[in-house]
Amino acid sequence: MNKKGLAILLRSKMRPLSPASKKVNHVQLAPLDVNKVATQNASSKTPRDFGQVRESMHSVISMNRKEILDTALSEFSEGYFSLSQENRHKLLLILAREYDLNRGQVRELMKQYIGLEIPKVSGDGIDEHGHEVEGHLSAFYRIERNLRHALNPMYAILFERLNTHPGGLKFLSTVRADILSIIADENIASIRALDSYLKEKLITWLSPANLELHQITWDDPASLLEKIVAYEAVHPISNLIDLKRRLGIGRRCFGYIHPAIPGEPLIFIEVALMKNIASTIQEVLWHDPPTPEPEASTALFYSISSTQPGLAGINLGKFLIKRVIHLVKKDMPNISNFATLSPIPGFMQWLLSKLASSERSVPIFSENILQPQEERALLDAYVDSTEGRNGMEVLLHLLTSTNHEWTQSDGLQPILLRLCARYLLHEKKRGKALDSVANFHLQNGAMIGRLNWMADRSEKGLTQSGGIMVNYIYSLEHIEDYAQAYFSTGHIQVSPDVLHYIEAMEKNEDSSCM
Repeated sequence: MNKKGLAILLRSKMRPLSPASKKVNHVQLAPLDVNKVATQNASSKTPRDFGQVRESMHSVISMNRKEILDTALSEFSEGYFSLSQENRHKLLLILAREYDLNRGQVRELMKQYIGLEIPKVSGDGIDEHGHEVEGHLSAFYRIERNLRHALNPMYAILFERLNTHPGGLKFLSTVRADILSIIADENIASIRALDSYLKEKLITWLSPANLELHQITWDDPASLLEKIVAYEAVHPISNLIDLKRRLGIGRRCFGYIHPAIPGEPLIFIEVALMKNIASTIQEVLWHDPPTPEPEASTALFYSISSTQPGLAGINLGKFLIKRVIHLVKKDMPNISNFATLSPIPGFMQWLLSKLASSERSVPIFSENILQPQEERALLDAYVDSTEGRNGMEVLLHLLTSTNHEWTQSDGLQPILLRLCARYLLHEKKRGKALDSVANFHLQNGAMIGRLNWMADRSEKGLTQSGGIMVNYIYSLEHIEDYAQAYFSTGHIQVSPDVLHYIEAMEKNEDSSCM
């Protein structure tokens, strides 16, 4: 084993592949628990007194001298990392409440502004009395400038100064991750305002113009490759052979890197070059040998992962996918199809919730999501082998059985594919797709292309998506139009292959009413 392989093994604690194994057949190790690692790293630092860290934070906000400010910034960031999670939350509450904007000053400026009389200006800058109006407008300009300043919270100074400090951008990402953990536990208005402001600043600082698109290869440093192993969130990397294959012939990996966080991609995407759009993840991860690149006509995006929890809600993936499409198309003109093979992480949770409603004592909360013929088929096939008074209860018991025995039944395939199509197309949240992955790709301009039965038989794939995966299609000539239609009206572009599930349902519903 070479030095790079050994370094990656030691860093990621990845299990080496057995010499007797010819190929990777299953995931041997889950990704590192990044939050746990961060906590361990923080706890290894010398603990700081909470009062000292709070004082250093105040110093950063109030100081002006640059040489002293740099020291205060370093002391604050080091002190923050040494705090317990409880004390970090306590400090962020203080920041949100005590360093907010001065609303008394804002109200006073607004009163002054409202009290000014707006002069009527002609095209030549002369008012109705024949006087120049520049003198009158100067009061407006002055109060408007003061209002803009007053509407900035005091913690804006902390964020701006940290952003210009070495390591400050990544530190701010950590701070936002802590803010999000508070919001997950408590609905505190001041904390939500703090998060909203920091998120807006991060969106500006992390604009595509400030990001470098880097193709990640086996020749990159071991420290970077270890992060790919640690942060791969969709299909865990099992060993060195698996990692090397994902970076080798017939595969591509691209990441966005910010100059302020060198050697660590903020987000990365894995691409398989194939002859056709894959219908199972096994074709992508374990197909051997890969398609020769000159014969490939499809670029399949099969995993996209963020490395920074604090950047949640900042859609770097949108820009990454579009840039990768154009880069691959430029380098490989033979590639004409761009698609994904994506999980449907919210499907089973939604489905089991719907099915469980049939067991509630209050009928008004229950909706029978099965068609009459599906209900009859379930009762005929399973009523003797499972509990249940109706098709909904029978299906619920089947899907919640141990060891996923239901996957051996071909009779469930048309039912679950239809319900999955309904979930993707009709289940909405604020007018957009309920499923988070679907919403991500649809807002980026993709079309729902094909549902794939038993495409991911892993425990995670069965538990979250019922083993079903979906191909989202990125059509170069339609990306912007599809994205705009989805953004403005929530319209979902869908292929006839998926639409026929919904049309069949509507046809059956109409016939049952006749």
